[in-house]
Amino acid sequence: MINISSRYWKIWRINPAGEKLGYKQILVPIAQEFSKNQVFDIDNNNIQNFLLSCFHAKKTQIDAVNRAQAGLCLRCYVSEPILKECKKIDSLFSGEKQFTYRDLLPFVLNDDGQKLIILDRDGKTQLMVDDNSQVKISTYKFFSVTVLQTFNADLQSRMSLDNWTYLQTKQNPDLKNFLSEFGFQNLSDWALLNRARVKQIERLSTLERFVVEAFHAVYRRDRRMQHHQGAKRCPDPTNSQLQEMLAYLKQQQVSIDTTIELMKLLKNIALQLRKYDIWSSRESLDIYDAESGTYQPRRDLSVDSLDEADLEQQEFSQFLYKHLDSSLNEIIRQEVEANIKKLQKSNKYAPFADKYIQGLQLYYCQAMSLKEIAPELGMTSWDQARRVLNPGDLLAKVRTRTVEQMLETVLEKAAEKGLTKIPPEANYLIALTEQIEAYVDAEVFQAAAEEIRAGKNRSMDSSYAEKLRNYMYQCSPNILN
Repeated sequence: MINISSRYWKIWRINPAGEKLGYKQILVPIAQEFSKNQVFDIDNNNIQNFLLSCFHAKKTQIDAVNRAQAGLCLRCYVSEPILKECKKIDSLFSGEKQFTYRDLLPFVLNDDGQKLIILDRDGKTQLMVDDNSQVKISTYKFFSVTVLQTFNADLQSRMSLDNWTYLQTKQNPDLKNFLSEFGFQNLSDWALLNRARVKQIERLSTLERFVVEAFHAVYRRDRRMQHHQGAKRCPDPTNSQLQEMLAYLKQQQVSIDTTIELMKLLKNIALQLRKYDIWSSRESLDIYDAESGTYQPRRDLSVDSLDEADLEQQEFSQFLYKHLDSSLNEIIRQEVEANIKKLQKSNKYAPFADKYIQGLQLYYCQAMSLKEIAPELGMTSWDQARRVLNPGDLLAKVRTRTVEQMLETVLEKAAEKGLTKIPPEANYLIALTEQIEAYVDAEVFQAAAEEIRAGKNRSMDSSYAEKLRNYMYQCSPNILN
């Protein structure tokens, strides 16, 4: 019998009586029996796909009880990343908060694994299956089922189920509303620069350090005065503040010619600080111990080692950001050129090969729809424009190549540091791949995919769109005019 992960029949649930953790793992016998009886002859890599296909099957294909039991196995599975994400959010706030992850759990870890749930025909309403196999609308909405409901297993460029769960937990409306009561907001560039700490500044270039120093000397000074007047949100720097920063930099023998150039530098520095915040919050404060079947405090977080660990994290964050940035530029170039060559070899679409970049320009620079682009390029229909340009397919290819290249780069770094061997163990490789997928999706591809799905009035301002525009400008400097 295949060794099926116990994640499919053990669920993490709230345990208010637990003084320290506030959660515990519970065996779900129905899920255990279903897993062992139904997937015993299925390859381990396909177990999850089998369970998803059962859960989303039509009424005529599989009965409600079997669909619900398959879903219960998956609900057990996603309970772990839900719990982990609550801990990550907790660690993001550090000591500047009045709550812990235990306050977050009721919003998203609300599944006790006791009820059998399926979805109705439209896939939107949760239905409960009772002991007599009768189906009725569930009066209680389980977040774990919502995660499964929105997960598209058939999408070519899909995230892993773990990473999808992380994302959905982070975006849960009730959780976000709760956090907003404690002042949680996406910090502006100016708030990030204003609060930049010494260790964050140390990882910047010499020029960037001087710029932050000038920002603090002028903006932070004025900000303190604004606090006394009751101001809350960090406003954009005024022109007079920027001019004063330029004068400050000139005294330090740092030559920056215009306020536009200074603003660009400030935003680039803020972006680095934001990347550091995102990556440094990804590790939980505890890790899963397979022997005991529980989460244990990380051994690397002793008081004596915090500073060293923080510095290593900063170094690795900068390493990841630089390689993601350079990899993305090169992969975009390669994939666009590959698509052009493919069109050139096509009997049907060869006449449009020379118009491919122009089509991307209309899509990403002027935010035109494929329907609007078709007549501009002399095409007969929306379908023809989709087949030639297919921005979703380009994005999927770029994402796949980026994950592969980042994985190779990080593995080399890990081997260099003695963290793994080459080739790595299978479990290590799987875990690392999922972390890299989560990283590149959060940094680049989630926003890029949302742009494509937005439809009318889309705003193409993701980092992916910006890099694509930069590439097109290099190909033809006049194309963006």
